[in-house]
Amino acid sequence: MQKLQICVLDLVCKGPTNTLWARIMHANLASIMPQVIATWCEQEGHQVTMICYTGSEDLSKEIPSNVDLLFISSFTQAALLAYAISNYARSKGAVTVLGGPHARCYPDDAIQYFDYVLGFTNRLTIMEVLSSCTAQRPVGKYLSAGKQPADLCGVRERWKFIEPTLQKAPFLKIVPMLGSVGCPYTCPFCIDASVPYQSLDFQVIKEDLRFLLEKFKRPWVAWHDPNFGIRFEENMEAIASAAPPKSFRFIAESSLSVVTEQRVKVLQDNGFMALLPGIESWFDLGNKSKTGRITGDEKVRQVSDHVNMIFGHIPYVQTNFVLGLDSDSGTEPFELTKRFIDRTPQVFPGYSLLTAFGEAAPLNLEYQQAGRVLPFPFHFLNNHLAMNIKPKNYDWVDFYDKVIDLTAYSFSPKALYKRFKSASNFSTRWMNLMRAVSSEGYGRLRFFRQVRKNLISDKSFRAYFEGESKQLPPFYYNVIKKDLGVWWEWLPEKALLHNENAYYEKTSECKICTAPPVKVG
Repeated sequence: MQKLQICVLDLVCKGPTNTLWARIMHANLASIMPQVIATWCEQEGHQVTMICYTGSEDLSKEIPSNVDLLFISSFTQAALLAYAISNYARSKGAVTVLGGPHARCYPDDAIQYFDYVLGFTNRLTIMEVLSSCTAQRPVGKYLSAGKQPADLCGVRERWKFIEPTLQKAPFLKIVPMLGSVGCPYTCPFCIDASVPYQSLDFQVIKEDLRFLLEKFKRPWVAWHDPNFGIRFEENMEAIASAAPPKSFRFIAESSLSVVTEQRVKVLQDNGFMALLPGIESWFDLGNKSKTGRITGDEKVRQVSDHVNMIFGHIPYVQTNFVLGLDSDSGTEPFELTKRFIDRTPQVFPGYSLLTAFGEAAPLNLEYQQAGRVLPFPFHFLNNHLAMNIKPKNYDWVDFYDKVIDLTAYSFSPKALYKRFKSASNFSTRWMNLMRAVSSEGYGRLRFFRQVRKNLISDKSFRAYFEGESKQLPPFYYNVIKKDLGVWWEWLPEKALLHNENAYYEKTSECKICTAPPVKVG
C-alpha cells in the first residue's frame, strides 16, 4: 500500500472563534473516534497529522499542503464548515472523508461534498478507504460497518494525538475515555436509541487509567459513554483497581435510574465530580429518571429529591431537558421545570429544543411523514439555535414565549445567586457562572428573543417556520456568513439547502442517493 500523507480533523466548533469560553473549554471537547482513526492510520504505516479545531487555528496553514487524504469528524452544527473545508482540500488535490454524527444522520447530503462518508466505522472500514483512496466524483461513496466496533484504541495508544490537544487547554485538561457504546434506553429522539449497548474491554480501561497517573497528579477524565455505569460494578472495579480512591476526577453522563444512593456513594469514593443525568420530560421517559409512570408535580418532587441526594456526594450536576416534546402542552411542563429549579437550586439546567437529525432516530420518519420537519440549515441544528420540528401542541410565538420565560427564570440574578451560594466549591461556582453569562445562558436568551421578534414582525420569517416557504430568511443567512468567516468563500453553492425528508423518501423507496451504501466488516 502506498504511504499516504493523512490529516485527521476533529471539528469541535462550527467556525473561527476566540471567545473566553472557546479558549478555556473547546480543547476539552475533543472526540475519541478521530484520535482512534489517526492511530489506526499511523499503525498502517502512513504519515498522520491530527488537528483538533477549537476555532483559533488557521487550518489553511495547519492542514499539510501535500495532504493525500483528509478525514473530518463533525457534528451536524459544524457540517457547513466541514463542507467548506472539504471543498478547499479537494481543490488542492486531496481525497476527503466525513465521519462523526453528521455522516450518520445525513449521509445522502454529505456524499455530495465528500469522496467517502462513513457510518458505523471499524478498522476494516478505514482499511477500505486507505486501500482505494481515490476521488469519488460527482457523488461520494458511503461505507458502513453495520454496527459500532467492539474494541477501540485506548488512551495509551491514542496519547500521541491526545497530548497536543490538551496543550491547547490553558487550565482544565480533560482526557476523553469510553467504557461502552450504544445505550439500553430507547428515547425515540436519540441517535443511540437503536444502537445496541456493548461494554468495552475493562482491562484496557484499567491500563489506561494507570497510564494517566503517569501523566497527571490527579487526572480529569470525561466518560463519553451515552449512558455511563450500566455495568456499574465492573466499571467501579476497573477504576478502584487502577489506583487508590479519589486518584481521579471523573465526569459522566448517566441516567437517574442508574445512580441510586448507594451507587452515588461509590461514585463519590471513586472521584466522580460531575454527573449529567437526563430527565428529558415531566410526562414521558420515566424509565430513565426511575419514576416509572409518575408524571407532573409528583415526578418533580421525586426527581428533585433524587438530585438533591446526589449533591450530598457529587459537587456538580447538570440535568438535561428536551423542550417541545409531543407529550407536552400548555404552560405546565415549563412551570414544573421552574419548580424543579426552585427545589434544586444547585443544579445547572440544560435545555434542548426538540430536533430531528436526519436518520438519527426512527421517530424522525414519523415527523417527516407528517410534514413537520423544517429545512433549517445544518449550522443551527445543535439542539439550541433552531427547533426543526413544528411543535404539535404550540403556536410558534407561544412556544418561544414559554422557552424565553423559562430560560430567563433559570438564569435570572436570583437563580444565579442561589446557584452560586449553594455550590460546594470554587470550581463549581466558576463553571456555573461562566456557562450562564456565555452563549449557553444569556446568549441563547438574546437569540430566542430575536427569533420571537422576527416571528411577529417578518411575514416571510414566519412563513419559513410554518413550512409555507423554503426561502431561508436573511437573518439565518447572515449568521452563517458571519460565523464561517474566511471559510464562507469555500462553502459549496447548494450547501445551505438540504432535503429535510430524505430519510422518509429513501425508506419509501424514493431513492435520492445514486450510490448505495457499502457495508464493510
